[in-house]
Amino acid sequence: MSDLHTLEASPITLQYPIGKLQAPIESDAKSRRQAIAVLAALPAGLRSAVADLNDSQLDTPYREGGWTVRQLVHHVADSHINAYVRIRLALTEDWPTIKPYEQTKWAELHDARTLPVAVSLVLLTALHQRWVVLLDSLNDADWQRGYVHPESGRQTLDFVAAQYSWHSRHHTAHVTELRKRMGW
Repeated sequence: MSDLHTLEASPITLQYPIGKLQAPIESDAKSRRQAIAVLAALPAGLRSAVADLNDSQLDTPYREGGWTVRQLVHHVADSHINAYVRIRLALTEDWPTIKPYEQTKWAELHDARTLPVAVSLVLLTALHQRWVVLLDSLNDADWQRGYVHPESGRQTLDFVAAQYSWHSRHHTAHVTELRKRMGW
């Protein structure tokens, strides 16, 4: 087995196919536009990543001990709904403390394990249309607003946009890398 193959198959690479989230050192209009572009592209990119997968493939974990592709798609919808609401709270309240959710438990709920992925793909399309319009409307002062996450502290909207840009690419890569490994 070559070193490259070993790297591709390592547990950390399978879990973080694009690497772990790196917090932006500074945010500017260019990095914001890039993050917004990724968010705008997520619904089509994820739809393309899961295109033509059958139920057996959708019910395959992207890595040992990981979620199935189906659960992953529903997780992205759950996570991005929460992020969108948190951003709206940050824009309308003064540093609100948000409520975390148990993403692992959400992924184990019946709907996340059984619903067709098309349901969450449709939801993501509409959600991201609204999210992108909202983010495009922000001024520099708005980007410095944020919320308090009880587990990780204060998060500015600059950070949140970068985080969910990474999150979009991260989970899409889980699917595309699984497809490559499996020859789908």
